[in-house]
This record gives sequence, structure tokens and C-alpha cells, in this order.
Amino acid sequence: MENMIMGFIFLPMLLMQCFMAALAMSQPNLTTDQYALLQFKAYVTSDSLNIMSSNWSSSATSICNWVGVSCGAFHSRVTALDLPNMNLTGSLPPHLGNLSFLVSINLSGNSFNGHLPPELGKLQCLRFMHLSSNFLNGSIPDEIWLLSKLEIFRLGSNQLTGTISTNIGNLTKLRRIYIGDTKIGGEIPKEIGNLHNLERLVVGNASLSSLIPPNIFNISSLRWIYLYKNNLFGTLPIDLCYHLPNLEVLYLYENKLNGSIPSSISRCKKLQWLGLDTNRFTGYIPRSIGNLSKLTGIYLYDNDFEGKIPKEVGNLHNLEIFSAGNAGLSGLIPPNIFNISSLRNISLYINNLSGTLPVDMCYHLPNLEHLDLGENQLNDSIPSSIGRCKKLRSSTPLKPSITAEL
Repeated sequence: MENMIMGFIFLPMLLMQCFMAALAMSQPNLTTDQYALLQFKAYVTSDSLNIMSSNWSSSATSICNWVGVSCGAFHSRVTALDLPNMNLTGSLPPHLGNLSFLVSINLSGNSFNGHLPPELGKLQCLRFMHLSSNFLNGSIPDEIWLLSKLEIFRLGSNQLTGTISTNIGNLTKLRRIYIGDTKIGGEIPKEIGNLHNLERLVVGNASLSSLIPPNIFNISSLRWIYLYKNNLFGTLPIDLCYHLPNLEVLYLYENKLNGSIPSSISRCKKLQWLGLDTNRFTGYIPRSIGNLSKLTGIYLYDNDFEGKIPKEVGNLHNLEIFSAGNAGLSGLIPPNIFNISSLRNISLYINNLSGTLPVDMCYHLPNLEHLDLGENQLNDSIPSSIGRCKKLRSSTPLKPSITAEL
């Protein structure tokens, strides 16, 4: 959950800007805010926790004391509407657009349905929009893509459709965008490359179908790239990691990407999780992958690689998961892989790996829980040291007739 305290460090300055903007318009007041909130309450069809029925009343306390409502210290205008996970059902009224000083709205984890009202685009002070995990549908209104102060944009886990507007490039203060687990499709607009403050791009499990604009990989502030489970195609740029010094997670799995993994991936020095599985990648696994000392998980399964597992993988002393089954690999399994004491999962099934397993295979694998080497060309014998893998819970035998005594 987003830490809202840090988000309000510069709130007084922002609210002064919003105050001046409000003066330039129609100067709505606290009564306007109250009416907007009462309309919001009227659009709520189920409030099983009695949050509103017991507290939101025009004849009771000030709206600034209503549950989930925060007001500014200087002008007592509503600055935050914070009602996540409250078992609320209903739809969002256009009147929310009249909360002209609103900085944050968080209605995530409820059961709101219907379309997003275009009037939300009037909230020119808005910095945080959290509407994820509801049942909202329809497309994202064009007006919302013009909220120039927006920093956190969460609309994931809804039933939204449509496309990502090219106007997203105007949201230059955007740091985090979560619109995955939706039905949003079309292309990834190249204008995302204009978002030089972007830290997290999360549009996984959607319906995107396009190339990945190469300028996305030039956003040096990026820490997370989640574009998994779409219909993305094309190749990764040769200079993939030249401008991604802060990247921690690269999840591109379950797409239609092809070509080879660029050797420049070694420049993503902070990379911890690499998910490229279930694509159409070919070529060799680059030896430079062994320079990614912070890697915790590598997922390369269900691809069309060739050649050996590079012995440099054995340099990854923080690696916990190495999953490269059904990936077209051949040759010996580098023995130093079995010296990575942090490993919990080794999955190398359905390849053309050969040779024998080292006698001391489990001497240095105290954390290994899962081992799958099935359907390869490995020697049948299982080292007696298998008994030292005390945490091993599941293993797939080398051949159907061979089982390990755990």
C-alpha cells in the first residue's frame, strides 16, 4: 500500500497552487464539497460496514470529520477521500469532479462498477488515484489523461477496456502506473518514453498487442517493468540496459517476443527478477548474465534457445530460482550451479542436457525445495548426497523408472 505520509510532504505548497487555480474558476466552497460527497454516498448501493450511514450526515459533524475524508489545514477544503477495502458497492458520480482541492482518492478494494466519470479530469490538484480492484468498466476517459499533477495512477484489476492514450506523455510527474489485470489493449504508446520520473510500469495481464517502444528502455528512473501476459512481439533492443541503472524487475513473460537476449542485460546491475519465459526467444543465454550479482530469480522456460547453460550462472550467489525448462538447452549442467547455497528451485526439465550429476550435488544446497531435471539425457544415477538436501519437497525423476529417496 502506498505510504501517503511521504506523499503529503509538499502538500501546503501544492494546495496553495490549487487555491489560486480555484480562485481563477468559480470559487467553489465547503458546501460544494459537502454536496459532492453526499452525492457520492447516494451512488453507494451497499455499505455493509455502515461506514457512511453511521457517520456521513449533513446534520452531524463537519465533513472534515467524516470517515475517510481529510481536509486542508488552511482552508478546510476536502483534500483526500480514502475508503479502501470498505465493502462498498455502487458507481462513481460525476460530482466527484467538483472536489477541486482533492489531492488523493483511494477507493481500491471495493465493488464499484460502471464507467469512470470524465469529470474526474477536472481534479487538477490530484496526485494520487487509487481505484484498483473494483469492477469498473469502459475505457479511461480522455480527460483523465490530462491530469498533469498525477504521480500515482492505479486502475489495475478492473474490467477496463479501450487503449492507453497518447496523452499519457503529458503526465510528466507520473512515478507509478498500474493498469494491469484489465482488458486494455492496442499499442503501447511511444509517448510513455516522455515520462522521465517513471519508476514502475505495470501493465501485465492485459490485451496489449504491439512492439515495445524502445524509448521505454531509456527511462533511467525505471525500477519495475511489468508487461507480462500480453501479445507483445518483436525483439529486445541491443542496448537494452544501457540506460536502466535502477531496474530491479523485468517481467516480459507470456508474450510473443523473439530474437536473442541482449548481452547488454549485464548493465542492469540492480536487476533482481528476470522473467522472459513463454516467449519465442532464440540464440544463446548470454554469459554476461553472470554479472548480475543481485539476481534472485531467472525464468527462461518455454523458449527456443540453443547451446549450453553458461557456467557464469554459478556466479549468482543470491539466486533462489533458476527455471529454464523446455528451453532448447544442451550440454552439461555447470557443476558450480550446485554450489549456490541460496537456490530453492532448479527446473531444467525437457532439454537435451547430458552428463552426470556431481557426487557432492547437495553438499551446498541447504535451501533446495524443488528439483526438476526430467526428460533430459542425463545419466540415470542419482548421487547419494541427495539426502543432504533436507528441504527438498518435490523432484521429478531423471527418467520415469528412477525415483529419489528423499
